[in-house]
Formats: sequence, C-alpha cells, structure tokens
Amino acid sequence: MKSHKFIVDEITNQSSLICSAARLIGSLDLTNAAGQLLNETIQAQNKEFKTGVSTLLFLVGVWSSAVVECLQQNIPVPAIVSLMSEGLSSCCERIQCLQIPIPDVKRELCSSRVRPKAFESKTGQAGCDGLTNPWNLPCFQRDFSATEEAIPINSCSHQGDDCNFKKCQVSPLAGFGSAKPALASVVKAVGDKSPPVLSGRGVPASSCLTRKLTHSRHFSTPGKSRFSSQQGNFQPYWDGMGPSADLCGCCGLGHLAVALSHGNQTSVKLLQSIAAHQQERAECRGSSQINVAGIATCCVLGLPESYSCVSPGFVTLVSPEQATVIKHFADKTLRVLLVDGDLTEQYRHLGFNRPRNVRTILEHPNPQGGRAGDTWLRIMLDILMSFEVNLVLVKGNVCEDFMERSVSSGILVIGCVARDVLRAFGAATGAQAVTYLSQLDASCVGNGAQAELWKARDGRALDLGELIPARIGAGGIDLLTVVLTTALPSKAQLLEEQFWTLLYRLHHALKDGKVFPGGGAVELLCLSHIQALAEQPGPPGNDKAMRELPSPWLAEYKSIVLQALGSGWKRYLSMLLCNTARASSELEAGTLVDHHLQTAAACGSPSAYILEEFRRGGVLRSGSDPFPDQVTDVKVCDNVAAKTEAWRRALDLVLLVLQTDAEIITGSRRSQILNSPVSNEFMFL
Repeated sequence: MKSHKFIVDEITNQSSLICSAARLIGSLDLTNAAGQLLNETIQAQNKEFKTGVSTLLFLVGVWSSAVVECLQQNIPVPAIVSLMSEGLSSCCERIQCLQIPIPDVKRELCSSRVRPKAFESKTGQAGCDGLTNPWNLPCFQRDFSATEEAIPINSCSHQGDDCNFKKCQVSPLAGFGSAKPALASVVKAVGDKSPPVLSGRGVPASSCLTRKLTHSRHFSTPGKSRFSSQQGNFQPYWDGMGPSADLCGCCGLGHLAVALSHGNQTSVKLLQSIAAHQQERAECRGSSQINVAGIATCCVLGLPESYSCVSPGFVTLVSPEQATVIKHFADKTLRVLLVDGDLTEQYRHLGFNRPRNVRTILEHPNPQGGRAGDTWLRIMLDILMSFEVNLVLVKGNVCEDFMERSVSSGILVIGCVARDVLRAFGAATGAQAVTYLSQLDASCVGNGAQAELWKARDGRALDLGELIPARIGAGGIDLLTVVLTTALPSKAQLLEEQFWTLLYRLHHALKDGKVFPGGGAVELLCLSHIQALAEQPGPPGNDKAMRELPSPWLAEYKSIVLQALGSGWKRYLSMLLCNTARASSELEAGTLVDHHLQTAAACGSPSAYILEEFRRGGVLRSGSDPFPDQVTDVKVCDNVAAKTEAWRRALDLVLLVLQTDAEIITGSRRSQILNSPVSNEFMFL
C-alpha cells in the first residue's frame, strides 16, 4: 500500500522512516532460502530501475496464492509453469499497443494546460492543485528552489486478440487530445449502459478445498489471504519562459515528470529544475536524455523541507574544522587531486599481489617510538604540499590521522565521493585520478576548483553544529547536487529515495522512448486478454513445452491456470482502487473492475476503450468521482521496461520456488503418514 513505516535497528535502537519495499525487505533478517531469493529479486529490480518494486512484491504474493489454488485442484506442476509463463508472455505482447511515444506524450501534456471549468473556484480563480497547471509551480517562476491508439471503427469486432492490433498499429496518441467522433460515440454509447456486474469470473475458488500441501515449505501455509485495504549562481533555464515555449523542450519534460511522479510534488519541482538546466546543456550536446551521472544528492538536517533546492557543483557535509579551511579558500582557485581508492596506509588496489619469494618480518617498522604510520603521513603530506594541492577528493575512506594533519596544513580532503562526481571534476579541471599518492605527478593535478560554504535560499550560510554543508565547484562542471532539507532526521533517507525513484522513472522513460498509460490501464488490458485466452481453445503460445503437454491437460487445466494468473492482476487493480479511495472495500473494487471488463468487451476493442478512458482522465473511475465526465490535465504514466520486468521477475521467482522447493519424505515417516487416519488431508506429489 506504500504506506510510511518505521524500521528500528535492534542493536542501536535507531529508527528510520521508509516508504520503499526494497528497504523494508532489505532490513529484515531473512534466514530461509525463499526469503533470500525474494530479497535478491527485489534488490535487482531496485538497482536497475529504482521503481516497480512494490508491484513486484505484491504480484509475488498474489501469484503464489494463485499457484497454491492450482495445486489444490491437482493441476500438475509442469502445466502450471508452462501455462502461466505463456500467458504472461502473451500479455506482454498484447499490451504493446498501449505504448505511447514520448514525443506524443510531451506534445499532448503541453497542449492541455487549460484548466477545466470544473476546477475553477467560485471566485473564478484556479484551484490549489498546482500540478494541473505546471506553469503555476514555483519552479516555472523566478524562485529556483523547491518551495490512443486510433482504431479504425470498422476494425472493432469481437474476434480474437482484439482486432489484431499489430496489423493496424498507428500512433497511440492519434486523437489522444480529442478522440475521433466515431470512437468517442462508440465508447460513450457503451459507457452509458449499465450492464450487469460480473461475479469475479476466472478466480478459482478454493474455500471448499481443505487438503494440505506438504510438498513445499513456503507454499503450504493454510488460510485465506487478507486484503489490506543553494540556490545556484546561474539563472533558471525557464526564466521568462511562457506558454509559447517549445512543446518538445523543457515544457514537455516537466509535464512528463508530473505524469511519472504519481503525486510526489516536491521531487517534481526539483526534477524540473534539473531538467531545465540539463536541457540547456543538451542543446550543445544534441541529447535529450537526463544525465543521471551528473546528479548527486545531499541531505541537510535542521531546515524545513521547503528549503530543498538544486545547486550547481558538489554539495557535501564537512566538519567544523574543514569548514574553517573552506573559509580561507574564499575567492581562491584551488588545485584539485582525485584519488580512486582509499587514502589509508594499508590500502591496496583490487588485484594487488605481493612480490613472490619475499618474507615480511615487520610490515611497518617504527624505530623512533612515534605513532604508527607517522612516516607514511609525513610523506603523503609532503607530496601534496610539493604539488601545491589544496583539495583532495577521495572515492573511498580517508585515514582520520591524515584528515587531521591535512586540516592543520590547510588542505581540504573529502572522502566517500561517488565515482561519477570524480569524473565530473576530472572533466572540468583536467585532473587525472590516481590510486596512490606516490603516483602523483604534475599532469594529474587539476586547476580551477572553488570551495565555499553552502548558502540557503535566504542567502545565509548554515552552521548546523557537527556537520556543515559546503559547496565545491569548477567552471563548466556538468554536475548538479539536489540538496534535500528536513527537520526530521528519520525522514532524510525517505526523501532521498523518493527523489531517485522519480529521477529514474524519467530517465528510463526517455531511454525507452515510450510510456504506458497509468492508473491500472495496462493491468486492465492484461486481465481482459487473459480472460479471452482462457475461453479460446488451444495453447496460449508457441512454447515447445506447451506442445509436448498431453492435449487433455490443455483442455482441462488451461482455463483454471490462466484465470488464476489473471486473479493476480485483478487483486492488483482492487488494491489500486482502495488505495486511491475509489472503492471502500475489496468487494466493491472487484465489482468495479468487472464492470470495466464487461464494458470493454462490449466495445469489441478493449484497447480503444482503455485509451479513451485514459484520455478522459483515468481508467478505473467510478460513479462517485467528483468530476466523472471532466477531462483532467493530470495523467499518470508508467515505465514500460520497469513494469514488464517486474511482472517477469515476480512470476519467475514464484515458479522457481514451485519447481525447486519440494519436501521429500522417505523411510518410516512416509509410511506413518500414509497409514494414519489423517492421510486424506495431505497431498503427495
């Protein structure tokens, strides 16, 4: 449900606020094999896409329940695996007709800035929802801080695979802003009807089955599942930018960010600031992508969240002693050194091998009785001072003694710097990264860096006690830092996760070049398609394993297995309706989903129906909507690759556990169970 949760460290008793399935699962002590597989699957999805994790986790649960229902009906495991795999593959091919190209999305979203009358207040002023008109957002003003596929009407029929869309594909947004009269009239005529509600067809009932599953440690739990309900020194790209802006430029990118944000307004404003600055640089590079490598984040505690902003250069937290050094660097050009590794005496790079036939008697001799490593510290500082280095950026850890010595020598050393930040400084200053300071020569030192204390939007530098934010930059550096401020320490990581999630959604949307209509549109088409496949004779695909299955299996099990697969999407849609307050219970949500399925089937083209509903402002809408007939400007979009990959990973995990996690009972215990009075309650494979 994406509700906020506190996780508590049992050792330190420190807590953190999360709203991420990846962090929730990663924080649990998972000891069994299935839990570890689930964690690895979720972390892989999060590492690659930063989104779709909650969908993956939810579908793992509901499809596991669906597999249990199939097993309780004595359906063989090979039939479950083949039918579910082919069913999902068929759905992934079917939903390709819903993919909307990015240029069409940006053009449509930019051209729909006029607010509907239904959203005007009694005084004639626009309502308070700034997202419906992004030009009212502060990021489009001076403040830089973050205070349908057109279906030919004669192609609509009740024949298989929804009129064979692959043969008549055109732009999915042809008529997206203003639907063709023929299609609009068909959908309106169908929508005005009140067909009888379907009774959740296709979900296998298992309440009457009481046999226990003993072949699996993780699929044998009985019981029903319960539904839970610095502002920078550069000017913003859009200063003076008005409604006449380029529809395919920053305007469209900002609107696309709104559509992908799923309601996260704070991150939207920050991302629009980034998009505007990078768009200006992209005109020189000829690229329209978001440069994720050129973005860093820094969490500053002690300020309201309205102080969050985008700052040029690299913003990081330093100690008060380091801040004193930075004050001496005011208006000075610094010589910078980049270290690709740890800055400690014992550090050795990956792959380092000691010389052969050498016997070490004493690693670090200290004959003069000083502290261990004094010789190394003195040598390293002499090297830095001989090349007049003022600033050292280190990818790894820094020795505390070396940090103290460098501060006293007037040298600023920053540790734990991301590799992408090092690359940005290298490109801007000409510095070349070294692994050890002993490798340093004049060609490795860069010039042109600056350092200063970071200033809030009111122009004052911050002294927050233990750690002070500082900004390090260089002329022409392609690096932006998103400064996230909050007065709640437990919320800092949550804000950072939310920002990176939205950033990667926009990044992957531009990388894919297309998006899906959101709000349950894709899942609704999958559910409609699965139900159609379940009613058709023959296998759902051309899988070799399917052809090798006995023909009675297909006739007997196909409908049950595919409907069980579809039940996962139906429960997903029901959850979506409850979470958005469009349904008060799972029963009401299921009824509404069935209504949309029947209406889409009556149209003859579920894709056309879904795209038209999306154009009108939402797919899963109910009669209780405040503006059911109003076209709204805010449309939700989803990533293509992230969504489909989450589906595949969820089903692959479920089927992997199904096929490999079996309980093998041999010897006298098997005979005891077979001869016991309760033997009929157990099922043996």
